[in-house]
Amino acid sequence: MKKPSSNLVHILIAKAIIEIVLVGTIAVGFNATVFPPTFHGWGEVELESKAIVGWAVNDASPWERVQVQLFIDGRLVGDQIANLPRPDVANAGWAADQWHGYKFSRPTLPDGMHEARVYAVRSSGAQTRYTLQLLGDPIRFTLGGGYEGQNK
Repeated sequence: MKKPSSNLVHILIAKAIIEIVLVGTIAVGFNATVFPPTFHGWGEVELESKAIVGWAVNDASPWERVQVQLFIDGRLVGDQIANLPRPDVANAGWAADQWHGYKFSRPTLPDGMHEARVYAVRSSGAQTRYTLQLLGDPIRFTLGGGYEGQNK
């Protein structure tokens, strides 16, 4: 059997490296286009009003009002536009104005541990596709047993 020339081996290695770089560049570009990390925000349990409250901002468009969805224990329980006043967010420099707050009334839930997650909704493809981006950390809280509060 004939041994391949060293030039051919070098060409094949160079070709493989170029293909890896090209595929990696396409994957990163696709991910940044479809799932841009432009949303940020925070949420927490408000014990007095039995609500989940927080704020959401789109860094790519700081004047835009963000659509948010609340999931508790993996189930969708609310959908709204974050447009309530949050002067603390504007004062901290996170947004162009104060109108980025949200407040979801908490549904009746059984006693025990629960987890709420608030997501920013992003549409793409002429609003034919939607992706969700988690805002902040999951919000864990306990109900019942004489105690109702957020776990730290």
